[in-house]
Amino acid sequence: MEFLGVGPSELIFIVIIALIILGPRDMQKAGKTIGKWMRDIVTSDGWKIFQQTSREIRTLPTRLMREANEELGKLDNEIKGASGPAPARPNNPVTPPRSQPMTSPPQAFPQNKIAPPTEETKPEDGVDDPEKNA
Repeated sequence: MEFLGVGPSELIFIVIIALIILGPRDMQKAGKTIGKWMRDIVTSDGWKIFQQTSREIRTLPTRLMREANEELGKLDNEIKGASGPAPARPNNPVTPPRSQPMTSPPQAFPQNKIAPPTEETKPEDGVDDPEKNA
């Protein structure tokens, strides 16, 4: 159990240090003063508002998820109501057309203009050659 981030072993250590510093008589007075101060804080309106706000912040994600789920349910019902009953599916659905083999040969790729011509790609004698015209 922790109170204000102080565990039981730490609280015992604080009491021992206070007993050594204040002594037994002043320790009673300090205890009464601290007790009154804590009671005033806990019974104040500010503390109650702090506790309520803290509780709301802890439950905020859960509340937001519930509200979002309710809205999604409403939208789902509206969509289902607007679309009407689902159409009946035929017993023999139409099968999509299958791909057909190519009947014509693929077209040749254009000549590579970057690479130097090879034996296979040299221009024929009847075609204009830019090197011969130069």
